[in-house]
Amino acid sequence: MSSSIDLNHLRYFLAVVEAGSFAGAARKLGLPTSNVSRHIAQLEAQLGSRLLERTTRHLRMTGQGRLLQARARPLMDDLLLLEAELQDQHATLRGVLKLSLPAEFGAQLLGPIIAQFAALHGALDIECQTSMAGGEPLRDDVDLAIVFQRGVPPDSSMIQQTLLSLPSIVVAAPALLARTGTPQTVAQLAQLPCIATRAALHGKAWQFVGADGRAQPVAVQARYRADSGEMARSAALAGVGFALLARAACATHLARGDLVHVELDLQAVPLDVVACYPSHRHLAAKTRALLALLQQTLAQA
Repeated sequence: MSSSIDLNHLRYFLAVVEAGSFAGAARKLGLPTSNVSRHIAQLEAQLGSRLLERTTRHLRMTGQGRLLQARARPLMDDLLLLEAELQDQHATLRGVLKLSLPAEFGAQLLGPIIAQFAALHGALDIECQTSMAGGEPLRDDVDLAIVFQRGVPPDSSMIQQTLLSLPSIVVAAPALLARTGTPQTVAQLAQLPCIATRAALHGKAWQFVGADGRAQPVAVQARYRADSGEMARSAALAGVGFALLARAACATHLARGDLVHVELDLQAVPLDVVACYPSHRHLAAKTRALLALLQQTLAQA
């Protein structure tokens, strides 16, 4: 057995595993199937182990193949990333960058930054879709999703990177407080009319920092549900119920006295602005460049 692994053989092996067949890998690589088969045979001979079991209909990895794939995939991704970073230092960003963004306040916060990015990179086409719901934020054709998130993120195969944390507070209209009185504890919210979400923030908008420092979802009496921050704020202004909002989204109304900050025994969990992208996908230079600008700009916000 050779003391070193040929990286070209390894690249072909990973391509076969990902494609699920020699023919599929050959099409992706633009090579004859026989060339791919020869590289795999040479790799197996080099390692002295069978890596793939082949039949006329199926292809599966052996135990040694699974071990090699698990260890080699991250290493190959790192090499590809290094190669791209070295090549991209002097490259012009081109192609299409597809983004998924939160609507309303998210668009107000991120829109100027993305417009600045577009102005800086004239050869790059940018497509933005906006959504108020908080379902799965990333489709296969989206390069980067920015979502609002409060508390512990749900289990996900995506890499999630917090760009900004927005302090959040409970607010209510003076007329509502005149009717219900001002609560002093989070527990009292269960008996009071509140404004909640349907799908946004995974349906758990009301979260507070518990005694152990962890996010603690709280069940509230939600007589009004909306996956829109502006609708929630409008409902709060009308006295429909108590609302948990980012302070920045209601600062003007607080200053005018249209809304009142209701201080409770626990602090509300901040609203995080989070960038999401697939853990298995090599980040293109265009995506890395936008992430860097978002981090730099939002850090100064």
